[in-house]
Amino acid sequence: PARRYRLRDGCWVFCALLVCFADGASDLWLAAHYYVRGQRWWFGLTLLFVLLPSLVVQMLSLRWFVYDFAASTKDSAGGTKDSGPRGCCRLCVWLLQGLIHLLQLGQVWRYLRTLYLGLQSRWQAEHRRRHFYWRMMFESADISMLRLLEAFLKSAPQLVLQLSIMVQQNSIEPLQGLSASASLVSLAWMIASYQKVLRDSREDKMPMSYKGAVVQILWHLFTIAARAIAFALFASVFQLYFGIFIVTHWCIMTFWIIQGETDFCMSKWEEIIYNMVVGIIYIFCWFNVKEGRSRYRMCIYYIITLSENAALTILWFLYYDRKATSDFNALILVCVVSSSFALGIFFMFIYYCLLHPNGPIFSHRSVGCIFRQQPPPVPGSPVEAVTSPPRSLPRTTGGERDGAPGERDSCVPVFQVRPCAPPAPAARAPRTEGPVIRIDLPRKKYPAWDAHFIDRRLRKTILALEYASPTTPRLQYRTPGAPQEVLEYETTV
Repeated sequence: PARRYRLRDGCWVFCALLVCFADGASDLWLAAHYYVRGQRWWFGLTLLFVLLPSLVVQMLSLRWFVYDFAASTKDSAGGTKDSGPRGCCRLCVWLLQGLIHLLQLGQVWRYLRTLYLGLQSRWQAEHRRRHFYWRMMFESADISMLRLLEAFLKSAPQLVLQLSIMVQQNSIEPLQGLSASASLVSLAWMIASYQKVLRDSREDKMPMSYKGAVVQILWHLFTIAARAIAFALFASVFQLYFGIFIVTHWCIMTFWIIQGETDFCMSKWEEIIYNMVVGIIYIFCWFNVKEGRSRYRMCIYYIITLSENAALTILWFLYYDRKATSDFNALILVCVVSSSFALGIFFMFIYYCLLHPNGPIFSHRSVGCIFRQQPPPVPGSPVEAVTSPPRSLPRTTGGERDGAPGERDSCVPVFQVRPCAPPAPAARAPRTEGPVIRIDLPRKKYPAWDAHFIDRRLRKTILALEYASPTTPRLQYRTPGAPQEVLEYETTV
């Protein structure tokens, strides 16, 4: 059945908009507070971590708008020069979007547009309802990508900066606590929101429930909080060594990701740049970028993170200024770091054991799959699937496939072809085939920026076919393996 836009979806987007507002407004308010008090160094750093990431994200958002709007106007104009009211309206749209992004409100506009498209998908007729729903999902994917990038470029360094200032002052001012809390919530929210949108926008994935998203927020909230507090404690005493530690950790994580041979971008150098960006994310939290046994990689990452947090906190405890901080307060800070990390790991287990979209992590399938053998292909069964029209498959569940970033292992191959031979050739029911978009690329389960841009180039075709056809268009990706595997690469948009 087609997915419907619900009231809780609108509330989720509205809460995300509030988190975005709170994060940016609290940082600007705190920067003004530092300026008024004459603390120019802290004012400059706070403002830098607000403006520079915002400029980068606004430029990327405007670039996406230029591509989408230019393509749509070119097709609607049919190669003729715009004139009259239509050309005037397009000029107004260009000016309005330029002003919005100049005022650093691109994300706010996209959130409001997501709400509008979602409401239209509820109010329109059935045929147009699907059209508006998928336009809403495309917009949600855009804003999730932009906000995730902004969170790690702005919120993460802002959080460490404000915590370091608090430790040096040996006091917490209300504005500092508000800014640090907003940055922490923004980080945790965007990681969980990205995972949810990634699943909701793909018909071949089980959608994530809001309970699972909230538990993911708590998981990342507590683990990132422990990480940031440990960073701030260490940086308050060892400023130079903290910079060396961050660069070293980033180099190690980047090398680890490159050694894993990810495959997201078109060229080798683009792949390396993408891995370097993910290495920045790995400074603060886990982010899966490779299919396969992610459970073991995640365990290794959190063991390394636990060891680093313990080492940083212990070194601070041995060398902190006894005159500025009492022993009792120092012990409280050490307990906060350890208990926060433990709570984050606890919520991670709650998510994977109870709320994962594919079901609990411990099940009879995972125990017995080691002794299960895959049946050989039935002779004469659907080898002709390569030349026949592609078909859409229902979502796979449980141990039949791998899931989203950070999910459990499965002994079933990722592109396994399940036996699908009918009991009798005549029993196959006829069905009406819809429009098919064939893509000469393999499908990626964890889309990066390049894959996101490839999907962007397909949007115009998808939406046009969606509007003109009574059935939803389907994508067929290139099959790198055996001919029978073609069914595993087909999905419904």
